[in-house]
Amino acid sequence: MPQSPVPSRRGILLGTAAVSAGAVLTACTSNEPAGKKPANSPANDPAPAADDRPGKAVTIGFAGPQADHGWLNAINDNARARAKKYSDVTLEITEGSNDTAAQIGQIQTLINKKVDVLVILPADGKALTQVGLQAMRAGIPVINLDRVFASPQAYRCWIGGDNYGMGLNAGRYIGEHLKNKTGAKVIELAGVDSLELTRQRTKGFDDALKNYPNITKVARQAADFTVESGQAKTAQLLQAQSDFDAFWNHDDDQGVGALRAIAQAGRDGFLMVGGAGAKSAMDAIKADDSVLKATVLYPPTMSASAIDIARAVAQGKGVGGLAELEIPATITLYSAVVTKDNVDQYLPTGFS
Repeated sequence: MPQSPVPSRRGILLGTAAVSAGAVLTACTSNEPAGKKPANSPANDPAPAADDRPGKAVTIGFAGPQADHGWLNAINDNARARAKKYSDVTLEITEGSNDTAAQIGQIQTLINKKVDVLVILPADGKALTQVGLQAMRAGIPVINLDRVFASPQAYRCWIGGDNYGMGLNAGRYIGEHLKNKTGAKVIELAGVDSLELTRQRTKGFDDALKNYPNITKVARQAADFTVESGQAKTAQLLQAQSDFDAFWNHDDDQGVGALRAIAQAGRDGFLMVGGAGAKSAMDAIKADDSVLKATVLYPPTMSASAIDIARAVAQGKGVGGLAELEIPATITLYSAVVTKDNVDQYLPTGFS
């Protein structure tokens, strides 16, 4: 699969620091000329911020699950592409495994190699918590990617998507389109129900729909994040529901199967919202020739950002645009809604 392009940016720019009340009072009462900062102000001696200029050489270990899904494949591609942008970064990437014991073994190998920092996307966050703790105790900072460990002691920084926000924004998009329709009906094609991320997506969706009393969710099926399961479960939903107004699908990979089932049944007259941000979904949204009108992002570019963070932590650098000396402990990415109006902006991040 070709690498998913990663939007270029200089350093890690995560926002603008807020000015504290104390700082405002100091500025108002100081005898210093207006606009001149006190000599002992931390703002006059900011922490070095990470940028693209070569610095201390670092080795980053990267361990994730088996890339058996388009999104996970894009995670690996984005990590590799980002690491190649830095002449001071060596990336040690494992083969990846969905077997807990195998992934633990791969991470322990990286620990024994004494990499400078680890980026870990665990197949199972709870099950891999102990190996995250092992790395931290060995003095190797861990960047926990997406599926969170059971203890914050197992990582230096967590970065990942917003599953609840993904459902929330899908529900808001659908709600705004149906807010003037009396007795509107929606159905939901979820992911794997045993996963917390699936439950969070459904909760966000349900909470959003509470703001639209005219809308009722009349059916829900859980699939398995595969094309085949998406097609089979959607066929069941369509057979059971002769009339509805909107369809939210949690995952664009299983959405390929969902669209096949919809085409085979000859159904239309409703809008569909996808999830994650696959290129196939964005292409369909841009073409505007199917029921699929939007997808809610769960950006695989998070792995590129994890490489940025890992490099900065290993080099003892901070974040450009923030006054703090340290990288934040948690970073939650925003789940933007991609529609025909903005799809060109997001197409470069679409995964296959």
